[in-house]
Amino acid sequence: MRVRSRRIALLIAALVLAIAFVFVLRYAARLAAIGTAYTAKVLCSEVFVSGRDPDAALASLEVDDLASLRYVKVSLDRSTRSVTASVLSFFQRRATYRDGQGCALFVDGVPPAGETVAGAPRALASIPASIDDAAVRARVESVVDSAFIEPNPERPKRTRAVVVLHHGQVVAERYAPGFGPETPLPGWSMTKSVMNALVGILVRDGQLTLGAPVQIPEWRASGDPRSHITLDQLLRMSSGLEFDEDMDDPRADIYEMLLATPDMASFAIQKPLRSAPGRTWQYSSGTSMILARVLRNLINDDSGYRTLPRRALFGPLGMTSAVLETDASGTFAGASFMYATARDWARFGQLYLQDGVWNGQRILPDGWVSYTRTPAPADPKRDYGAHFWLNVPDYHGTDRTEPPGTFHAGGHEGQFVTVVPSADVVIVRLGHTRYPDAWDHPAFVRDILAALGRK
Repeated sequence: MRVRSRRIALLIAALVLAIAFVFVLRYAARLAAIGTAYTAKVLCSEVFVSGRDPDAALASLEVDDLASLRYVKVSLDRSTRSVTASVLSFFQRRATYRDGQGCALFVDGVPPAGETVAGAPRALASIPASIDDAAVRARVESVVDSAFIEPNPERPKRTRAVVVLHHGQVVAERYAPGFGPETPLPGWSMTKSVMNALVGILVRDGQLTLGAPVQIPEWRASGDPRSHITLDQLLRMSSGLEFDEDMDDPRADIYEMLLATPDMASFAIQKPLRSAPGRTWQYSSGTSMILARVLRNLINDDSGYRTLPRRALFGPLGMTSAVLETDASGTFAGASFMYATARDWARFGQLYLQDGVWNGQRILPDGWVSYTRTPAPADPKRDYGAHFWLNVPDYHGTDRTEPPGTFHAGGHEGQFVTVVPSADVVIVRLGHTRYPDAWDHPAFVRDILAALGRK
């Protein structure tokens, strides 16, 4: 009996070890799949959109918590403008560049869809610089310089660009080595705020209504409660739809949608409700992709859809560098994938500082910026408006002493366009900050305003 019990115990132990091995193997496979997709997509955009040197761009990817990407093998083909990333020949992903649409991942060997969209010729979107007071200029430049100092090498800031506008003029501008005024840089989730602008433009033209349910064919079935979700609820991240945004979990929806799905919007649209629309607030990149699909369904013409950002927004603002990338299906990757120079990001912020008016032309509807800055009713912390942050997320600093009315476009790795209406200031900070607590954005904003003599 004792021998039999020992055999059973050994069998159970072997079974537990086998299950654990399978779990570890699947987890490792998931990490490899994410790593190859991320490397291919980001490197493709860094080289063919930002125009960076491939070796420098790759080296900047393989840092901090992403050091394991050094084990990803990379091949770049300039003739096809594509990047292939692989691990042990088992996991391989490829991203390709399309004029005017940026880079997108192949999925199951199928290349991204859509014809080439002609973009505006690349030119420096200069903003006249003027500051007469030498003492003020020196104080501001000192604060900007501090953004590039690394006091803790184990948790680097990796700031790439800073531009400060005061009264619509550049009062400070600085770049890290390898970057400059002509370098388009990723906004990550600042792209969501650009979706706010595009939606606003169509509201201005009477093509969309905030309080009306959005037109999603997949939700039209009788009795589907998702058919009641309004445009306002999507903008305020209050749709009630399920979406896992946990970037610490490789199995999360955010990775599946951005790096493994050809049609990102369809992925988000298929999600069920976790609560009644308008009842709860939950930050969700899937929500922004649904907005991108709403625009595509409305315009119902792919050529007109893909030229919308440049015709209606980038062109009037002079954002000549801006590229709003699409996913493999041709829908704007409105959750995360837009590139623009720091100066052009500053122009975007200045539009909101000027209440949606540019050179006397109303780009955003009257009252839109006020709406954008109004806290989402379902957000108990009152940190979020309509696809803009009203307070910097806690992981980038908990200081809440910013002037009332300040709001932010914010993105992964410490991207910020901060608008301070009471001080007539726009602050752009772009970087590659892998450890969020390494960059204290509220403190930076406070120091810039103090240097300008504004509070």
